[in-house]
Amino acid sequence: MYAIIRTGGKQYRVQPGDTIRVERIASPVGEKVTLDEVLLVAEGNEIRCGNPRVASAKVLGVVVEQDRDQKIRILKYKKRKHYRRTRGHRQYFTALRIEAINV
Repeated sequence: MYAIIRTGGKQYRVQPGDTIRVERIASPVGEKVTLDEVLLVAEGNEIRCGNPRVASAKVLGVVVEQDRDQKIRILKYKKRKHYRRTRGHRQYFTALRIEAINV
């Protein structure tokens, strides 16, 4: 059984037992989270596709970690003008362990 969910503007394919990194969710470590934007649920040969969401489908997960990703370097450069700018960015993320898919 697997599901396709949407959170943080991105889509993820999940199944029970998976650990995924999503955009930051404001929940402490250990708290249960319910994701209700389920776009598709597949179990064996049966596929339920939503329009745009599957009615009454929910994915249950537990927050495993709240952290920041690796640094991304941003460099602006113009040749022959002595113009160089360097910036960095670390994106926040939440690691979720998927417990169950309820339909």
